[in-house]
Amino acid sequence: MTPDHKLIQHYFPELNTHQIDQFERMGELYLDWNSKINVISRKDMDSFYIHHVLHSLGIAKLISFEAGTKILDIGTGGGFPGIPLAIMFPEVQFHLVDSIGKKITVVKDVVKQLGLKNVEPQQVRAESLTDRKYHYIISRAVTQMEKFYPWIKGKFRKEDMHPEFQNGVFYLKGGEVDEELEALNLNYVSYHLEDYYTEPFFETKKVVYLPYEGKR
Repeated sequence: MTPDHKLIQHYFPELNTHQIDQFERMGELYLDWNSKINVISRKDMDSFYIHHVLHSLGIAKLISFEAGTKILDIGTGGGFPGIPLAIMFPEVQFHLVDSIGKKITVVKDVVKQLGLKNVEPQQVRAESLTDRKYHYIISRAVTQMEKFYPWIKGKFRKEDMHPEFQNGVFYLKGGEVDEELEALNLNYVSYHLEDYYTEPFFETKKVVYLPYEGKR
């Protein structure tokens, strides 16, 4: 694996030494876990920091979450985008959920090894979470939006935490999104990650922000 963790410092020069160390250790931890469980595709491990860490941090290029913000990561898989964002925003609370137990096992260990006190991993289906509310929901294209959107109903807090972005969804997605979202008649804004990163991988990648307008 190439030392692409240096790219994190390049794009986020404000990181402190503890955060830099956490990002560097991430690669070692996932490389070790991937030798036991195929939590990330083998070919992707060669570009781990670009395909997974920097991609997740695309959300941090748009918004700096306020301290005390509560965020739900639906379908976190091996911990993305939640874990990189939890390193970036240590005063923000992250709830990482996935229905697949072995993936949450990996997430729990990585969280422990990195000493992340602001992350709660849980094996659960998003639609069965009915007693918790959040300011933002994040996800990395776990499914089509028509399936995803019903999962988030009733999961938002009433008070907004950010002056620019009201409570809503930050959705990492590749390719075209317009047709899918317009069919649902949703308000959204697409941010192209190639505007923030120079690597070719990001030429088709977007962060889609959907302010939540339904019943909170």
